[in-house]
Amino acid sequence: MRYLWSVPAAVIAWFVAGFALTYLHGLPAGSTMFVVDRVDLLVLGGFTGGVLAGLIIGRLRYAVPLVLVVAGGAWWLSGYSLSGKGLLATLLVASVVGASLGALGTRSSVLAAFALSVPIAWYALRPAGELENWRWLWQLNGLLVAIGLTIVLYVACWRRGWPSAYSWVPLIAVYVASFAIVDGVQAVAAAKGRSTDDVANAGTDAFFNAFEPLVREYWPWLILAVLLAIPMVALKVRALPPPPRALTVDDGRGNDAVLSDDLDWIDREDPKRRLLPARR
Repeated sequence: MRYLWSVPAAVIAWFVAGFALTYLHGLPAGSTMFVVDRVDLLVLGGFTGGVLAGLIIGRLRYAVPLVLVVAGGAWWLSGYSLSGKGLLATLLVASVVGASLGALGTRSSVLAAFALSVPIAWYALRPAGELENWRWLWQLNGLLVAIGLTIVLYVACWRRGWPSAYSWVPLIAVYVASFAIVDGVQAVAAAKGRSTDDVANAGTDAFFNAFEPLVREYWPWLILAVLLAIPMVALKVRALPPPPRALTVDDGRGNDAVLSDDLDWIDREDPKRRLLPARR
């Protein structure tokens, strides 16, 4: 019964999380295109939608075929010719990788946090990207970056609580690197049509040049995110019921509590028997 709602929910989530918020507002009037031929949107959108679809379904053997069908069907319905095998393969691979990480993340919340780092980083700076001259741009960007990191750290401790806090340091590093990954993918898409060396150089420069400005500008917000995640995880752990105590062989009770009712006769005293019946 669970798959009666999870499968259609995953299909909708693949499109909404990966593509709808990105460029539905930019489609011309009367257009029916579902995907566009941009490498950055295919990689990031397919990965984001795949992660969310995998988290909803929770089974790898069901999530991977589903995103393959949905991604291929969306590409076909968009009206693009299947001759663009490179872009279609990019969309399929990104969706499958995202769905795999999302499905595995339902069993390990730490893996789910790593998988969500790139999608959250992709969406973190998008609202403020349209407000280049806004007075409170630094505050808005920093707030979105902090909220994204808090969510990632909180998800990491969702299953096991504080024992998963050991992953916070590499998780913060991956989250910061996710902004560089997004910039690198977008730079590669912008350099499409040039020589291979130019595309590689553009992606590499954008990737390594994204670390220093992000850490320099938003390091107070990153610290705030960690300080905010600590009480959130503490409240989450406190709200959970205590784990059951491990039972020993006798559990501190006597043998009568361990033996079954059929063996109670062992501890009973035998009645005194006489060799001759009593004279009435």
